[in-house]
Amino acid sequence: MSSSPRAPKSDPSIRPTSVSVLVVTGLVAAAVGWLLLSFSYSRLPELPWSPVLVLAALAVAEAMLAQNTSARIRRKPGMPPVEPLAVARYVALAKASALVGALSAGFSAGLVGWLAMEPTQAARDDVPTAGAALVAAALLIAAALWLERSCRIPDEPDARKR
Repeated sequence: MSSSPRAPKSDPSIRPTSVSVLVVTGLVAAAVGWLLLSFSYSRLPELPWSPVLVLAALAVAEAMLAQNTSARIRRKPGMPPVEPLAVARYVALAKASALVGALSAGFSAGLVGWLAMEPTQAARDDVPTAGAALVAAALLIAAALWLERSCRIPDEPDARKR
């Protein structure tokens, strides 16, 4: 017997994004958004539409990438094979985007909740922007999870041939 301790066995695979992590992240971001708005709304300018456009553009880009990647991994006719390093990058992008989407959705939900209860006209004017940001963030989460799922290798061996 050797006296050296055995190194723990490492698992090099990346785990799927945990929905519970996304939910907790969103809840914390909602609380932060609510608190920030309740203390500083009177000093803030009108909510900008640019974050909504960025989140929506990212969601569309990742959805297109998910569709393309899925077809390439499954080797659909006419589709070139995908590089393994590219798939690893797509998974990293998907995991990061899902987290950013959860943060944005939670923050936006906190804003929508606070704005809906505020009786001022300025708050009512900001509700559509915050609501659109919430929808765009939810779409980004969905697209990111789809991209992550698209990067998986098919289980059945004949699925690659289709």
